[in-house]
Amino acid sequence: MIYFPPLRRLLLPATIFLTAIVFYRSSFGVSSSLPSFVLHPPAPPSEGIRIPFNELQSVPLPANATENHIPPANQFFYQSYQSSNQSGSTKSPSKPIEVPALQVLWQCPVQANRFTNHIRISAIVRNITQVPPDPLKPENRVFWNPTIISLPYWAENQYLVVSRIVTEGHHQENVICEANICYVGPEEYAKAGEKPCKEEDLKLLGPAGGLRCASAPMGLNVPPTPAEQCHGKFLGFVDVPGFHDPRVFWSGKGEPLMMVNTQSRYACFGLWMIDLRSLLPSLQNLLASSPRHPSLGPLKSYPTLTELTRNPASTRSSIEKNWLPFFPASGESYIHYDLSHPTNTSIHGRTFAKLLGNGFTTTNLTDPLELPCLAEDDSKEPDPAKRGGTWHQATNSLRLILCNRSDLKCKASNDNTVFFAIIHRKFPNYLDLPLRYERYFMVWSATPPFSLLGISKHPILMTNETASGWAESENWSDDPVNVETVEKYQKQHHVRSLSNGTNSTNAWSMEPYGGKEFWAYFTYTVSIAYAWGRGDHEEVGDKNVGYLDDEVVLAIGIDDKGQGFARAKAADLVQCLRACPGRAEKDVG
Repeated sequence: MIYFPPLRRLLLPATIFLTAIVFYRSSFGVSSSLPSFVLHPPAPPSEGIRIPFNELQSVPLPANATENHIPPANQFFYQSYQSSNQSGSTKSPSKPIEVPALQVLWQCPVQANRFTNHIRISAIVRNITQVPPDPLKPENRVFWNPTIISLPYWAENQYLVVSRIVTEGHHQENVICEANICYVGPEEYAKAGEKPCKEEDLKLLGPAGGLRCASAPMGLNVPPTPAEQCHGKFLGFVDVPGFHDPRVFWSGKGEPLMMVNTQSRYACFGLWMIDLRSLLPSLQNLLASSPRHPSLGPLKSYPTLTELTRNPASTRSSIEKNWLPFFPASGESYIHYDLSHPTNTSIHGRTFAKLLGNGFTTTNLTDPLELPCLAEDDSKEPDPAKRGGTWHQATNSLRLILCNRSDLKCKASNDNTVFFAIIHRKFPNYLDLPLRYERYFMVWSATPPFSLLGISKHPILMTNETASGWAESENWSDDPVNVETVEKYQKQHHVRSLSNGTNSTNAWSMEPYGGKEFWAYFTYTVSIAYAWGRGDHEEVGDKNVGYLDDEVVLAIGIDDKGQGFARAKAADLVQCLRACPGRAEKDVG
């Protein structure tokens, strides 16, 4: 028989032991290096949690963090950066225009249109259709605002497309499908993996071919979120079901992420992130089937819908949108909030922060000595109406190495690796409604402190895009064939008008018959991604980084009721930039 002594014999030793622990912790200072008996971190101080910049590489988010998660002042964030530049002199870091590796950004081989100031590059906007081969039923829905990523090389199809549906009410609907590009013309025009367009493709996509869903699009749903702070004019937003403005992109770790705009826990509308594998099981299976590196795929940073925050809470707006994630080579994640130069109407200026986990962030990490790069002065705006354009972030970002993949001497370095993204300058019409979105490219450093390096000197148009606000003949004044057609027509019309006694001024203002007209005249770019077909060496962790000779797919919305895409080399997109001024002079010795 097993004998157990009475528990009362243990009561006195246990009491003495616990009394000794309490006395020790209350009477003596305990080194922070000793483990605590408490299983959760201590409460943050009243001024917030202080996190030095050099500890952000691996700092975990405190389990009991709330809105009051304020890191230290800016000088703490740049301690490691400043110390690396200390050499006993007062010379500040080089300005972007002085950095040899960046010289390719300032070259401008294309002349801007003399009327509109745009640069037109040799890439066309082509159509997208959600109608799959052999559809089971007619497709009458209207799709718009596409966002696109390329799939891994071992996938059956090339691209993943998420599009919004034009709805009659305020509710939002989005669909997703895998898709492929078909080409028109000789076989040498085809890109990797493309097939020639069939007659059915051309009926749906038009004579230039385009991107077509491989199967019927599926509805894309995420859980509804609460709207905690919708007041006043935003009160009606509480009951808007569904998410809108989705952006899909690959993270630096190879996660297929989607950022959406929907009701917020902290404001009225905010931005949330989720891994697409949580919504699309087939994508999980695809990423777990790499022929070269079999695994379960990258770990999910956002397995469920997670709201992204701005820190501190006082910097948040009622409606948050167009935030821009970027992913350095270190595997970290950052979020770019604002771009505009601080003015009376924009108090933030350029702001970005590091994501710490669970949607929480540091405070603004922008170099306090960084000089503004955006010009708010409208005096040189070519539009005679001087409509006062405003700057907005538009797409996700991509990492870019400023040399060619085909160059065997091309090696990535801190100096030649950058991020780029598209920003819009939005111009209103006389009713204060959007007239046009001008497309600019923004480039910034890929290493701390992530300095802004340059912005396009001129807005960028594709070959078949035109700019609202100018006549057709002005839009195409840089096309020699069109100019000849216009001049011939105007000369003939002018002669006829004189013989008929018509006012010659009005006759000359007529637009050309037989010349080019408005094509894709109200467009905006939703997302960017490196194109499919970069070889079987590319794993999902490489999807976010490319070279100057890699092609980029631009997902384009058309007139809030259509969708298209363009494909251009990265070198064509980031050419002809205006260099940013860099950092202000300041002693660091």
